[in-house]
Amino acid sequence: HFGRPRWVNHLRSGASRVLVASRNFANDATFEIKKCDLHRLEEGPPVTTVLTREDGLKYYRMMQTVRRMELKADQLYKQKIIRGFCHLCDGQEACCVGLEAGINPTDHLITAYRAHGFTFTRGLSVREILAELTGRKGGCAKGKGGSMHMYAKNFYGGNGIVGAQVPLGAGIALACKYNGKDEVCLTLYGDGAANQGQIFEAYNMAALWKLPCIFICENNRYGMGTSVERAAASTDYYKRGDFIPGLRVDGMDILCVREATRFAAAYCRSGKGPILMELQTYRYHGHSMSDPGVSYRTREEIQEVRSKSDPIMLLKDRMVNSNLASVEELKEIDVEVRKEIEDAAQFATADPEPPLEELGYHIYSSDPPFEVRGANQWIKFKSVS
Repeated sequence: HFGRPRWVNHLRSGASRVLVASRNFANDATFEIKKCDLHRLEEGPPVTTVLTREDGLKYYRMMQTVRRMELKADQLYKQKIIRGFCHLCDGQEACCVGLEAGINPTDHLITAYRAHGFTFTRGLSVREILAELTGRKGGCAKGKGGSMHMYAKNFYGGNGIVGAQVPLGAGIALACKYNGKDEVCLTLYGDGAANQGQIFEAYNMAALWKLPCIFICENNRYGMGTSVERAAASTDYYKRGDFIPGLRVDGMDILCVREATRFAAAYCRSGKGPILMELQTYRYHGHSMSDPGVSYRTREEIQEVRSKSDPIMLLKDRMVNSNLASVEELKEIDVEVRKEIEDAAQFATADPEPPLEELGYHIYSSDPPFEVRGANQWIKFKSVS
């Protein structure tokens, strides 16, 4: 590339575009997917599914965007531009993209603090997410939430307290039922939170009141630095709702996740009450940016998952092998995604921080202005909705 004039490269990419346009791609393809393990269910999600070319390209772009966004966050963190808590979800992209593909935008979702991917799949832009991470005015929570506290329409955020979002999710499901809308709530937690007492209290109420709640355990095999085997007497998380039916899903395969989500959502909408899903997945990063992630697992283990079950690679191989897309076309998407992430990072580093006097703003959504006490009683901050 170095010796060649720039316009030759342009011609080449132009030529590849023409090739993509002239090639006859299949409109859709049928794939076999892994059978889910079931608990208290006669039958589960289908073992074959149809993927359209359009959906495949959409999922690929979304997963690639989440991956690149998280790698950019890693970089900004190491440059000390992002501070504080930062939990990255690279490796788990099939979960956030697959769940979104199986529900409606009017459905609800609440998760723990590994939330950047869900914030994106629920409809916010990379710009708003990265600017929130850097604590700037243009962030989705106006720079006041940071990594763990981002929100969007029908997305009730990352939540910083381990397991605390699960009773809240049951409450959102109660609202869905109370309002008589045909909506469900996806309530996510990790394997690390799965032993919390409040989760079992929420299961009980959800089952008693037949709430349209899908409890989803994102099992990435480690709660901080503790492997599931060392933390839980039973690692069959999908069975731990006891009286609530459950299914265990391959969380590295976006099509598995999508079909299981459709199945679970249909179950809840039919008025049968809550259902449990365990997504078996893996995070490539440590628990948070302060965890190098290699003291409690080997580099070889991470490498093996990357080389054998990477969610993006699995989708790419499927699409290319069944003539849904070409390698060149997917490469072009990669280039576009990289550019989008670069532009967003540019914005997130140049955008101003919110001024100190706005510290007490936005406590209530529509209230007359009032005063908030600061760190001592003589400091007063004005709060404006």
